[in-house]
Amino acid sequence: MVALHITRSGASGGHHHTYRSGCRTSFLRWLAACGLLLLGMSTAVAEEVVEKSIFLVVEDDRIIASNVQTGQFFDFDFSAKEKVQQQIVANGVAIVVTNQRYAGIGVFSGGWQSIRRIAGEKVISAEAQDYSALVVTSDRVLAFNGRTGSWSDRKR
Repeated sequence: MVALHITRSGASGGHHHTYRSGCRTSFLRWLAACGLLLLGMSTAVAEEVVEKSIFLVVEDDRIIASNVQTGQFFDFDFSAKEKVQQQIVANGVAIVVTNQRYAGIGVFSGGWQSIRRIAGEKVISAEAQDYSALVVTSDRVLAFNGRTGSWSDRKR
């Protein structure tokens, strides 16, 4: 700690003041560091709010995806003997599980993107949230990125 002695002279005589600047400066630096740390933590904790942008219109013989951000509509084209087993819609992504493939659409994907099913593959679970979807099967884990419109998969 540094003590600083200051003498001022004036009409009423000399006044002596002692400032313990080392202590005060250290405290102010510590306080500023804590403030920056808390600001950084609150920024890291803040989550992006994904507004509802993808909607599905499901009918007996077709599915239409609506992207309200771009004002576009995308028809899901069925193959011969293809049947929908499950569909999941989140705010920025939707996936459709059929007996032949997994299809996904996202806010920025530009339309339906598909990946083929493996013969005999069974769906264990499927979920979607924000811009992402995950499908777990008996053989693989598949992830769909609704921002890029790409599927990725790996063996279990």
